[in-house]
Amino acid sequence: MEKWENRMADLLRSGEIEFIDLKVTDLNGRLHHLTLPYREGLLDKLMTEGVGFDGSSYGFQKVENSDMIMKPDLDTALIDQFRQARTLSFFTRVYNTDAQNSPYPFDLRHIAERAESLLKKYEIADATMWGPEFEFYIFKNVQFSSRNIHAFYQIESGQKFSGNGYHIANPLDLYDDFRDEAVKLLQQAGIDVKYHHHEVGNLGQQEIETYFDRLLPTADKIILTKYILHNLAAREGLALTFMPKPVYKQAGSGLHVHHYLTRNSENAFYEKGGYANLNQNALYYIGGVLKHAPALCAFTNPTTNSYKRLVPGVEAPTAINFGQANRASCVRIPRYVRDPHKTRFEYRPPDATANPYLMLTAIMMAGLDGIINRIDPVKEGFGPYEANDFDPKIKIKYLPFSLVQALDALEKDHDFLTRDGILSESLIEHWMNSKRSEFTEISNWPSPIEFSEYFYF
Repeated sequence: MEKWENRMADLLRSGEIEFIDLKVTDLNGRLHHLTLPYREGLLDKLMTEGVGFDGSSYGFQKVENSDMIMKPDLDTALIDQFRQARTLSFFTRVYNTDAQNSPYPFDLRHIAERAESLLKKYEIADATMWGPEFEFYIFKNVQFSSRNIHAFYQIESGQKFSGNGYHIANPLDLYDDFRDEAVKLLQQAGIDVKYHHHEVGNLGQQEIETYFDRLLPTADKIILTKYILHNLAAREGLALTFMPKPVYKQAGSGLHVHHYLTRNSENAFYEKGGYANLNQNALYYIGGVLKHAPALCAFTNPTTNSYKRLVPGVEAPTAINFGQANRASCVRIPRYVRDPHKTRFEYRPPDATANPYLMLTAIMMAGLDGIINRIDPVKEGFGPYEANDFDPKIKIKYLPFSLVQALDALEKDHDFLTRDGILSESLIEHWMNSKRSEFTEISNWPSPIEFSEYFYF
């Protein structure tokens, strides 16, 4: 605690703080915030009393029982780079309004923290490590509207070249300076960046990859990275989107996560000479993730647009298998990794419409289930496959083709999530009901392509 007390003192001394900003995500992962004018003693008061808010507006509680309290998590303190007034920002923890201010059971940050603690309980590891890859598009201008008698979208890209955009250089890469500025802001916010580059989509697809951190800090950093990139784009007069599939016949955008466990500060997945230098526990962990992959999609790919990216036959990760080379596999073990401390696998299906607290927790719980139940991915028929996943001689299972199929899979397979009460039945049911309503609403809307295909029948 002394470390954070010193850091807090440094932040308070670094300049006159004018406001305190409290940030919390709703159930879908969208960021909300509440701002208070700063005064002496405010932080102490916030830590003891908190600030009340309406949980029903965040997608959590029912309206008749919606009062909750948020308190700042001092470990997450930073200066908000996009506020004109000097603002000290915090992610928060959510509590009930009972006499004890007990932790709110749907507090997603608390859920993520408790999930990671199970690794010690089952004597498997001490911590999880995660390295996200952020894929997104930058457009010059985007307009869209959806009304019952008027619906359209129009995208204007600043880039005009044709062909594959992967690692394309100047002058075709128009947004390298934008990414440079983004990386500076991310690093100022405590998010270490591995590299950035132009991605495959030639209409402006980008990628920024960040270094490893534990489960809760990684989820926080995913939210914060999106916040920084969206605000920087708005400041530059650009349109930035993490939509999985914003443009037809352009590469989709994912949120791949590189992942391993640690024990006594050592990589708990490493075994020299094993398949891809992975030990048996790592393979069991992969087995659990793959066995539960259809249900995981309800959290890792939670929008209708997600399944316009997850289409078999292209580079999208749709095949429920693992290997070292094939990017169509859900699990890829990077061949370029030589450092035993970084031996890992990459889970490729997720996209950035996911709530990262739920997404990372669900992936970890699936892996934990794999180790506890010794789910061998080889015996389950998940590989390893290094050849073409679409070879007709190989019977490949695929991820769900729609959000409703993913929700059906979650309904049938979610015991691994409720282990030790990490996710409650009521939270899972609430999530499924909310997402089924979303699916029904969007599916009922006619789309422009339907007019092109069917108007003159």
